[in-house]
Amino acid sequence: MKHRIISSGEQAVFEAGIKLGALYHQFTGAPISPASVDSMEKAIEESIALQPYVINITVKIDRDIINARLNEFGYCEIEGRMLDVTLITRVGCSTATVRLSYDSKLEYPLMKILQIEEN
Repeated sequence: MKHRIISSGEQAVFEAGIKLGALYHQFTGAPISPASVDSMEKAIEESIALQPYVINITVKIDRDIINARLNEFGYCEIEGRMLDVTLITRVGCSTATVRLSYDSKLEYPLMKILQIEEN
């Protein structure tokens, strides 16, 4: 069996995918309200930004969906369809930009590689 060396770009994409998967499974189901959405976005960003190789993250949670799903107690739970996350990782001289967002045609939140740069 022949082995090849994994490039820094491949490693940056791997790291980004791990972070998005962790984010998705850690935060979906968390209670959220119109009053807490700003602080939740910031908390998610700060939490994921602590992890190795992360150089930037932007989290947006869809306020329209929150407002449509509010229960009698004034909150709902974070769903994958609410999340729009852009994440950049750097490993060595490579950066990977990835995104988690809802695909309305597939009716599913997807993670995509947007760009890999070799610096």
